[in-house]
Order: sequence, then C-alpha cells, then structure tokens
Amino acid sequence: MSVNHYENFPVASALCPPHLRPAVTAIYWYARTADDLADEGQRSTAERLADLAAYRVELQAMLRQEAPGERWRQVFAGLGPVQRQFSLPPQLLEDLLSAFEQDVVKHRYLHQEELLDYCRRSANPVGRLLLHLQGIDDAAALAQSDAICTALQLINFWQDLSIDTTRDRLYIPLEACRRHQVPAGSLLARQETPATRALVREMVEWARELMWQGAPLARRIPGRFGWELRLVIQGGLRILEKIEALDYATLQRRPVLRAWDAPVMLWRALAVRAPRPLHSDAPR
Repeated sequence: MSVNHYENFPVASALCPPHLRPAVTAIYWYARTADDLADEGQRSTAERLADLAAYRVELQAMLRQEAPGERWRQVFAGLGPVQRQFSLPPQLLEDLLSAFEQDVVKHRYLHQEELLDYCRRSANPVGRLLLHLQGIDDAAALAQSDAICTALQLINFWQDLSIDTTRDRLYIPLEACRRHQVPAGSLLARQETPATRALVREMVEWARELMWQGAPLARRIPGRFGWELRLVIQGGLRILEKIEALDYATLQRRPVLRAWDAPVMLWRALAVRAPRPLHSDAPR
C-alpha cells in the first residue's frame, strides 16, 4: 500500500483473509496505477489521456488472456489470474478507467447527481469488486457498499479542498455554491468565510448521511473483511469529525488521521456505532 496517497479502501492489511490478499492487492495496483496516470507528475492533458488509452488497451488484452506488455507487466500479470479465478466483472474495471479519464478533463460539477455519477465509477466499483470476491451480490448489499464508497470519495474531496483547489479542481457542486452565495473563484482562491464554512458543513453532512446508510453492511460481512469494513467506516467518520473540529476550514488545512485516532476508531468499530455530530442539528 502506498503511504503517499489517501486511500478509499484498505489494501491487504492484516485483517484481510490471507486467501484473498493477492486478489485485493492486484485490484489495488490496477486502480492505483491508473489513478497515478491521471493525476501524478507534470505531463500534459493529452499525454495523460494517451497513457490511459494505452492502459485500457492492456486491460482489454488481459481480458482476452493475452500476455501483458512490458510497461505495466507487473500490474496485469497480477490482475489477469485474479480476474479469471474470481470472474471479476470487466465493466467494473472499465468503469474505474472511465472515471480516471474524466478526472483529467473535468474539474467542475454542476449538481449532486453529476458528482454522484463520477463516484459511481471512481469509488463504487472498488466496493463491488471486494464484495464479488466474497460471493456477495444481492441488491441490498450492493446499495450499501455503494453508499459507503461514495461517502469515502466525498470525504476525500472535503478533506482535500486545500490541495484540489490549488490544482483548479472543485468537486463541491456549483449548485450548492450558488445556494450558499459562494463564488467558485473564492473557493479556488482558498478564501475562508462564514459562507464557505457553511458550504463545507453541508457537504460533510451529506457524506455522513451516506456513510450511515451503508454502515449496516459491516454487520453482514463475516470474519476479517467485516472488521476491515468497520474500521474503514470509522476512519471516514473520524475525518468528518476532524473537519468539524476545524470549523469546516479545510480550504487552508487538511485534516488527517493520527496514531492516537486508532484506539477511538477501534472502540467504535467494536461497538458498531457511529459518532454523533458535533452539531446537534446535523442529520442523525
């Protein structure tokens, strides 16, 4: 697992069942590599899109059971056997690439539905792939998984406002900006005001509500994966608490989890409960 990226899902941790660890690791490196092609380094937009197109060609070759090329041999040599062993749905792998390609060229979202469609492809496939590894595919579980993964993606956005805005990326829907009378330009200029904090607060409450919708899934999944999911949920909720503690001023500061957060998260995972919002009028 890369320590330089905030991750939306855990990778082959001690809680992951050993027989599934190679599969989880292969899925991770497939997604991580594509994300880096879209987001890291100083390459031009055209170069990033060309790399992602070449990566898609390698994915399609892997699905045809052809030998991987040299550039991403390690990624696809690991993913190919896993895809065949578990019959991973190709569409989920394709959806991830679609989202990464979109991230290269689209830096504004008009409304919640548009952002949710991005999350449907950028985050939700990961949860569905992990459920697929365990043979879980009923509609209720998939819906709860989608809610958790979308919540984690949104939490990452609100956590990373101070970083994304310096890259001219704004994931807060423009419709919400208009309602709060916050010009997009003031967010991109990282100007903290009572209005920007109220806007971020609404985004935080949206993410928390989604997480609560999906949280019951952790009680359904047995064994180590269930505990893994409980900790992932508590990690996301803990970040929201930290944003609240900053009075929603994440245009200037990026809250992160520290070692001393682990006991709190573990206790809450054991109790299977979510922390109450700091503000009494937030959704419960």
